[in-house]
Amino acid sequence: PAMPNFQTYNIVPTLPAALEPLREVSFNVWWTWEPSARRLFRHLDPELWNRTNHNPIRMLQLSRQARLEELATDKTFLRELKQVYDAFQKYLTRKDTYGKTGAGAAMQKPVAYFSAEFGFHESIPNYSGGLGILSGDHCKSASDLDLNFVAIGLLYRHGYFRQEIDKDGIQHAVSLNQNFHHLPIREVQRDNRALLVAVPILDRDVYARIWELQVGRVKLYLLDTDIPENKAEDRLITAELYGGDLEMRMRQEIVLGVGGVNALNALGIEPEVFHMNEGHSAFLGLERIRRLVAEKRLNFYAALQVAASANVFTTHTPVPAGNDSFPREMMRKYFASFATEIGLAFDEFFSFGQTRVNATDPFSMTILALRLSRHSNGVSKLHGEVSRALWKDVWTGVPAHEVPITHVTNGIHTKTWLAPEFLAVYDKYLGDWEENLTNEDFWRRVMDIPDAILWDAHQKLKLRLVEFVRGRVKAQRERLGESPELIRAANRILDPEILTIGFARRFATYKRGALLFTDKDRLHKLLNDSTRPVQFIFAGKAHPRDEGGKALIQDVYKISRESGFHNRIVFVEDYDTYIARRLVQGVDLWLNNPLRPLEASGTSGMKTPPNGGLNLSVLDGWWGESYNGNNGWAIGAEIKDGSIDFQSEVDGSSLYQLLENQIIPLYYAKPDGKLPLAWLQLMRESIRSVTPVFNTHRMVKEYTERLYIPAAQA
Repeated sequence: PAMPNFQTYNIVPTLPAALEPLREVSFNVWWTWEPSARRLFRHLDPELWNRTNHNPIRMLQLSRQARLEELATDKTFLRELKQVYDAFQKYLTRKDTYGKTGAGAAMQKPVAYFSAEFGFHESIPNYSGGLGILSGDHCKSASDLDLNFVAIGLLYRHGYFRQEIDKDGIQHAVSLNQNFHHLPIREVQRDNRALLVAVPILDRDVYARIWELQVGRVKLYLLDTDIPENKAEDRLITAELYGGDLEMRMRQEIVLGVGGVNALNALGIEPEVFHMNEGHSAFLGLERIRRLVAEKRLNFYAALQVAASANVFTTHTPVPAGNDSFPREMMRKYFASFATEIGLAFDEFFSFGQTRVNATDPFSMTILALRLSRHSNGVSKLHGEVSRALWKDVWTGVPAHEVPITHVTNGIHTKTWLAPEFLAVYDKYLGDWEENLTNEDFWRRVMDIPDAILWDAHQKLKLRLVEFVRGRVKAQRERLGESPELIRAANRILDPEILTIGFARRFATYKRGALLFTDKDRLHKLLNDSTRPVQFIFAGKAHPRDEGGKALIQDVYKISRESGFHNRIVFVEDYDTYIARRLVQGVDLWLNNPLRPLEASGTSGMKTPPNGGLNLSVLDGWWGESYNGNNGWAIGAEIKDGSIDFQSEVDGSSLYQLLENQIIPLYYAKPDGKLPLAWLQLMRESIRSVTPVFNTHRMVKEYTERLYIPAAQA
């Protein structure tokens, strides 16, 4: 097909010629993980940078022409701009990369990576939580490694939601209405018209336009049905991430899976491998089979073998809410004619979404993805074991340990989450750490960072976190119309000199956000100890329909306002990647206490070690692989056959004992009167043991060598 061209919708004002490179940099989310680029945009106008939620495109749209003219003659700014632009060009044109000269060079055609959400930065709110952040970090590392890679998702008009907490601690979901002109996306066009893809849904074609988002060296294509060519109800399909009812979820997943395959075809992209990140996109397997039946005249089972050999599926959670399923009648409504087209009786087709043990089971997207993929994995060693046991009935008669689900443990995109202050320390004392990110021997060099340097960098970040939280709480109290005394009192919340523990994640009940409050008297003592106090910062959203999760938020918020707790416990509303960066960079200790083994991997805790923080976690997900006795603490003993309440009692008790007997005494032990020397040793061991292993560079290399290349060669 003819090469597509692009319509740049985002009207950026006339830039003085000297500032033209700003436009190019702002349209590639490379800037989100490059501190010098973020600094450049902040220098443009610090107040506007904050007001736009750090959105360079919106800043350029709102900047006064006089300010732009002034910067066009500012030698310091122009020098900074040239450095950033040169670094950007150098990044894009490098030839000595993993994808060109390393193992990744085996990928001659692209990997197509499908996900329902992508989280790159707070200014692009197309994500709800961990799955989206992981997808974003996966893309960033695919770019850094220069892998032959393309990503597919949906572009949601309302994103997820903004969270407001009222005076009673009740979460209110405030709808975002995204203006796509404010995002770093371009509409894909052909012959000067929007390139539309048709997706058959029920008795009609639903059309989606395609937006392109540039992520360093790789591209993400986002489908959007909110266009005049569609009926009103179809325009709503991409309205909201995880919004609407089951029927809406069905339509979204058809657009993502089937529409995604059609979009790649329309763009002239022929992937060698299709990677389904979670079951939302599993219909892509059906569409690929349909095409093989129609175009290559294969029968269904032959087409299944061909399609499945190139499919990779990653399951992310053993929790039912994360594994979509649809009732038989709904599947019949949407897929009866499809089954006929590929030559299957409907009941036989339906059984591809079942274990086939119980014919009354609904149609599971996870089971469909497993049946349509020859390469499947969980996201930590423990989650691999749990998944093999959970889905063993998909392979009749195969013992659990032989079930073909492996594991690739999740990681984080280190540079995105690393504070610039620590980046500078690593540059100075370690050397070229970016090139050696996954080299464990290289990271032994952290043992040479002087105590005072390490502590000083960490304390600066902690002070910044405390000031940030005070500002957020103050703004919230002003919004709620609280008294001037209470608004002023926000300046007394938290203390940068005391042990600070963070807990931030999606508030789902299995993550046990209120485990800390099982013994309030004991907690009160810890918070208010005259010589060794401790303080906690909470953040996180509950899904708007998760009443249990919302009740937990209310509990935490209410306790944070009680006398004796109010300056030492705080809940920060509207958790996003900005709050996440401030937290993981500034806390001393990250708390994670899910009900084992329901946390498939968990990545928030991986973000603290590179920033000098430690982990206090249940041995679930990634921490079960990382904990070595000297890099943090493990909560609780696993009870094989006790009740959930009993396990929570044991874990709550363990949490308190660790805090009282080990963590707090160690933090405050300063033999020289200045530095907590034993704590600093733990910090070093945490950086050394976690940073080179739990990152998406290692993860994407592992996917490439263990799953993508075998799938491409099958």
